[in-house]
Amino acid sequence: QVQLVESGGGLVQPGGSLRLTCVPSESIFNFAAMGWYRQAPGKQRELAAIITIGGSTTYTDVVKGRFTISRDNAKNTVYLQMNSLKPEDTAVYYCNANLMDWSRAYWGQGTQVTVSS
Repeated sequence: QVQLVESGGGLVQPGGSLRLTCVPSESIFNFAAMGWYRQAPGKQRELAAIITIGGSTTYTDVVKGRFTISRDNAKNTVYLQMNSLKPEDTAVYYCNANLMDWSRAYWGQGTQVTVSS
């Protein structure tokens, strides 16, 4: 069983930046896709960004141009560089990783991102 360990969340002022990192507890599997979902207070979880093993990326519209997702395939590590943060970005961010055969998705415990003055 793979555990995903997230880090990099915290409190930041509007316009600031954070970089999230997600590292599997063990590098046993390659993942077809890794990414980040987020859940804001009172809202359902939504996709923030995802990247495939081939480097194809998908972003939710409201973060395009501000967030950049990347991954290190050798380490099965995924990053989310978040720039120009807005209060609306405040959420718990969850790492997600899918096996190569898409048979299972793993989730991290979540890391809190708070954007506030």
